Amino acid sequence: MGMNVPSGGGSEPEVMVDINTTPLIDVMLVLLIMLIITIPIQMHAVKMDLPVGNPPPPPKQPEVVQIDIDFDGTTTWNGTLVPDRAALEARLAQVAAEPDQAEIHLRPNRLVPYKDVAAVMAAAQRVGATKIGLIGNEQYMQ
Repeated sequence: MGMNVPSGGGSEPEVMVDINTTPLIDVMLVLLIMLIITIPIQMHAVKMDLPVGNPPPPPKQPEVVQIDIDFDGTTTWNGTLVPDRAALEARLAQVAAEPDQAEIHLRPNRLVPYKDVAAVMAAAQRVGATKIGLIGNEQYMQ
């Protein structure tokens, strides 16, 4: 039988450079067990009493105001020409003062500069009109 004796007469043991993976495996197993335990908790259903049937219709249909802006900045209110921005703001203020505001449908022409559309929207915001929407956006999708 033989024995392995290091040369040089030193009795120092060699340094082990391998990583000890046992603690890493232990941590992974604990995390896996925690995951398995918590998954059934998340799968529980919550019982709720939902309404049955159709909701009642609104008491009245909201009034709709159509504002068109032509390519040269000309503004019309339900087909009637608005002479200037002050008149437009006065009409918007009337709409904003109502307790049940009318819906404002803003339909700009495809060739109108953005500043004209932004001016109408800013005027509506200044006077407090909250129900405003842009109509005809499909013309810009091409």
